[in-house]
Amino acid sequence: MSTVTAHGIRLEYDVIGPTSGEPLLVVQGLGDQLTKWDDGFPQALVARGFQVIRFDNRDTGLSTHLDDAPVPDLDLVMAAAAGAPAPAVPYTLDDMARDAVAVLDAVGVEYVHVLGASMGGMIAQLVAAHHADRVLTLTSLMSTTGNRALPLPTPQAIAVLTADAPDPRTDEDAWLEHSVAGARVLGSPGYPHDERRLRGALRAAVRRAHNPAGFLRQLAAISAAPDRRALLRELTVPALVVHGTDDPLLPFAGGQETADTIPGAAFLPLTGMGHHLPPQLYGTLADAVAALAAQARQHRPSSAQAADSR
Repeated sequence: MSTVTAHGIRLEYDVIGPTSGEPLLVVQGLGDQLTKWDDGFPQALVARGFQVIRFDNRDTGLSTHLDDAPVPDLDLVMAAAAGAPAPAVPYTLDDMARDAVAVLDAVGVEYVHVLGASMGGMIAQLVAAHHADRVLTLTSLMSTTGNRALPLPTPQAIAVLTADAPDPRTDEDAWLEHSVAGARVLGSPGYPHDERRLRGALRAAVRRAHNPAGFLRQLAAISAAPDRRALLRELTVPALVVHGTDDPLLPFAGGQETADTIPGAAFLPLTGMGHHLPPQLYGTLADAVAALAAQARQHRPSSAQAADSR
């Protein structure tokens, strides 16, 4: 693990794979640490010629927890997600996109493929929009456009986001049962969780870091984010949109609209997938990202072509 400090935020990151691989930045979702996906997915990407860069978003994992920042009122945050005026937020998704670029600068990467999941997909879209000269391809996974007219999460998914969780510092087992129950709601009907594996991953994550206030601040940043469709219509990078047909948190229509909005974007619907990436689909997604990268090689700037020969 390594760290970089940018605009007052310390960001924890790591790099997986050889320097000969094409750099691919992975941006995680709401409250998720860089360890969200086990090493199987990064290794699947490495096997297809990538060098994977992943990091803890601000307020998550081992990156800076903004403990002095206010925690927005949850009721106002959820109302904003449904179309009400957004509350004041300590930081925005645009700030988090700048964090992602700071990680690239720290690694010394000029051109990069970007893959983001859920909130990470929103951040990846902003990186591609505001730093297009550095982005080779964009993969938006289980994400959306920010259009308030799109279908809302299911009531059960909203309950997962808003339910009070036990404090793992005083009762780790109760927290674990709560988290497993939430994962079942958000999971994939076609690919049920291996609960032994799930419990191990959740326990390892909460022992690495736990920041429920940061989760709420990130949720507020999502609720306050403006509609991104105008930005997405201007994208020129090769793009892939991937979405599960059974996503209860960011319904399938959000993925479909993202693909319809980005010019020339490929769309990969995954039947039976919910709001998580099952290990059974690691290879499928890695193949799709590799195919997108192959497409991009035909159109990338000459300076990026030269970088491939490093």
